[in-house]
Amino acid sequence: MDITIKGLHFSYNGKPVLEEINLSIQKGEIFAIVGPNGSGKTTLLKNISGVLTPDAGAVYLDMKQIAGLSTREIARYLTAVEQEREVGFDFTVREVVAMGRIPHQGRFARETQKDKQKIREAMELANVTSFANRPIRELSGGEKQRTFLAMALSQEPKVLLLDEPTTHLDINYQIQIMEIVRQQTRTGLTVLMALHDLNLAAQYADRVAILHQRQPLAIGKPEEVLTEGNIKRAFQAEVIVGRNPLTNYLYIMPLAHRLRKGERSEDSTLFMQGKRSDKTPRA
Repeated sequence: MDITIKGLHFSYNGKPVLEEINLSIQKGEIFAIVGPNGSGKTTLLKNISGVLTPDAGAVYLDMKQIAGLSTREIARYLTAVEQEREVGFDFTVREVVAMGRIPHQGRFARETQKDKQKIREAMELANVTSFANRPIRELSGGEKQRTFLAMALSQEPKVLLLDEPTTHLDINYQIQIMEIVRQQTRTGLTVLMALHDLNLAAQYADRVAILHQRQPLAIGKPEEVLTEGNIKRAFQAEVIVGRNPLTNYLYIMPLAHRLRKGERSEDSTLFMQGKRSDKTPRA
């Protein structure tokens, strides 16, 4: 399912947060939104999901304006995993994941065999099966994040919105979550995610948008958008952008204070050229 955003404006209490946002995200694409704190990444996702209503402009899912869809219709197309989420009651992990099936069920309907299968598959994908019977309130932040991802996947969405999906996760689970997301896009799932980690965006996103001063500063492939100049302008940070010599993935490395004054070391120069320094220990 494609997402189209046309001329979107949004403000809080009269203060503009987003202005003239125009984006087109294609079916099966991973699209990352990056930007400094307060740039409007989460607000944009909430406007797309229908939680917030734009002051102007519109959001379309396959050319259906989301403002004209019911909550239940939206839930059949789209789901979101928020950065911070609380459950009001002490449901088990399995019960939370099962909530993702509600849009596909009639009122007071029992779980079908298909429901049970989708719940089981989602739990296995998110690696939460081992603590399926534990209360959600007893979980760590990372375990909760994976549980809510499993709930989203059990919903069988066509569009998945992720707000900082790797928050609270150690590096192992960060990679696992991103690999799960990439795998799901091969089945046609469209993914739009807000990220702080520029290296994850560079490695996993098909396209990236940098939000800066309420508007996209740049939109395109990671190598086109995540440049030293764009990052300095948006984040006020000096970085080196190069290629990892082992994986060839784009990689962003913040410059230490001494290097910001033009004292770039031999290693940092070689890094920019995608080369390995002779001083670098080899595995």
